[in-house]
Amino acid sequence: MAELNDIANDFIKDEIEEFIERPNERTRIIDAFARATPAMQEISAALIDGDNGTVDTLTRAALDDGIEALEVMDDGLINGMSIVGIKFRENFIFVPEVLACARAMKAGMAHIAPILSASGIQPVGTVIMGTVKGDLHDIGKNLCIMMLRGAGFVVHDLGVDTSEDEFMDAVEEHEAPLVGMSALLTTTMPNMGKTIDAFIDNDLREDVKIMVGGASVTQEFADDMGADGTAEDAVGCVELANRLLVELKQEQEA
Repeated sequence: MAELNDIANDFIKDEIEEFIERPNERTRIIDAFARATPAMQEISAALIDGDNGTVDTLTRAALDDGIEALEVMDDGLINGMSIVGIKFRENFIFVPEVLACARAMKAGMAHIAPILSASGIQPVGTVIMGTVKGDLHDIGKNLCIMMLRGAGFVVHDLGVDTSEDEFMDAVEEHEAPLVGMSALLTTTMPNMGKTIDAFIDNDLREDVKIMVGGASVTQEFADDMGADGTAEDAVGCVELANRLLVELKQEQEA
């Protein structure tokens, strides 16, 4: 098991020491950064700091030096965004800081996405994402989308104020096995259940796994709504999406 001092970058070490409190997350993140090279840690540090210009420069330089695009994405960009997601969840940072970090990740991905596309790497799966009807909040959803795309998923973003029909139409159009619904307001959270009911009424529910998320969404609420799972943050969203894909495949093969 790696230790904090195994990480070369002092900024990253300070971020973990100050902001990552849960033991399981702390262990996972320390292990991830300890495996990353100092150059990748530098990209992560710039992303966490919201410095899109430095992320742009360092990402391009790493690729020019022959570092694989997947390594830059996983060990540099995604590692950094995992800390950002936790800081946002725990209210250590707020929307403006998250938006700056999102711009930084977008700057790095602008160099990486064309390389991955040209390499012919098959996507992990397809996900439909949207904020439910009546809700206009999208920061958490957008963080999840960035992490899902970084993890190899094709994501179709329906935006905010998404109706039941829009979710269903997107699933059928893109033959997507996964749906992610977001809601921040407690008044709009029941629309997750209404959307799931619509999938049932239209005989689509067995063909898709449904994730729900948002600041007030709990596992108990997800169960009550008939969802297949929920996650606390963007890293957990990726883990949940991978698990649900495996479950769906097993069900279809049974």
